[in-house]
Amino acid sequence: MPCLNISTNVNLDGVDTSSILSEATSSVAKLIGKPEAYVMVVLKGSVPMAFGGTEQPAAYGELVSIGGLNPDTNKKLSAAVASILETKLSVPKGRFFLKFYDTKASFLS
Repeated sequence: MPCLNISTNVNLDGVDTSSILSEATSSVAKLIGKPEAYVMVVLKGSVPMAFGGTEQPAAYGELVSIGGLNPDTNKKLSAAVASILETKLSVPKGRFFLKFYDTKASFLS
C-alpha cells in the first residue's frame, strides 16, 4: 500500500483538505500504477518548520511504496504533489521536499 505523508507549516483551518487528499490519492495511484483503494495520504498542518532559514510556507513529504518507484516516476510524483501544494496551500514548488522509500514486501508467518 503506497502511503504519502505530508507535513506543512501552513495552517489548514478553512482549507478544503478533502480536495488535497483526493487529488494526491489520484496522482499517486496513477503514477505508481496501483489502485486508489490501496493508497493512503496523510496531511498534517501547522507543523513548526523552517526551510532555507525562513518560516514561509513550506512542506515535507515522504512516500513509501512496495514497488512502483524509479527515478522517472519519482520526478513525476514530486512534480504532481508540488503542484497540488502550490495550488491548494500556496506552498511554492521550491519550498517542498519529497523523500521516496521503495520498500520490500514482508509477510508475517
